[in-house]
Amino acid sequence: MRQLSQYKMRHMSQKRSPQEHLTRREREIVNALFALGNNASAEDIRSRLTNPPGDSSVRVMLARLERKGVLKHEIDGLKYLYSVTTPPSVAKRNALQQYLQTFFGGSLTSMMTALVSESSFSEEELDTLKTEIERARKDAAARARERKTR
Repeated sequence: MRQLSQYKMRHMSQKRSPQEHLTRREREIVNALFALGNNASAEDIRSRLTNPPGDSSVRVMLARLERKGVLKHEIDGLKYLYSVTTPPSVAKRNALQQYLQTFFGGSLTSMMTALVSESSFSEEELDTLKTEIERARKDAAARARERKTR
């Protein structure tokens, strides 16, 4: 019983990103905004969409995303310039987590193995990957030592 209440409190208290409940088209709009430097007009956003809906439909979707707290706008002359409310670093992390869950069942090892085995790398890129793996090993060892001393 105690474990269940701790579980509920831990998971219910976590803030969910407004981007977690987006339709495919809404996510496409957010992605288009990031691709446009996170500051774009409705026309610019519409031009980046696949099979773009009409101008008024895009504006309705943008207004809906503002109500959801995903977007905000500022006025620039006669235009609204939209931007995503989530910092790009957080959006990137969320997108990677979603990709990881969707295609690799949450297994980071499976994802990394697939990326490495299906790509070709230069010697410099391989050295960079090796350096990052060594850094990750050192960090993991330091965390393990820290847990033992507690």
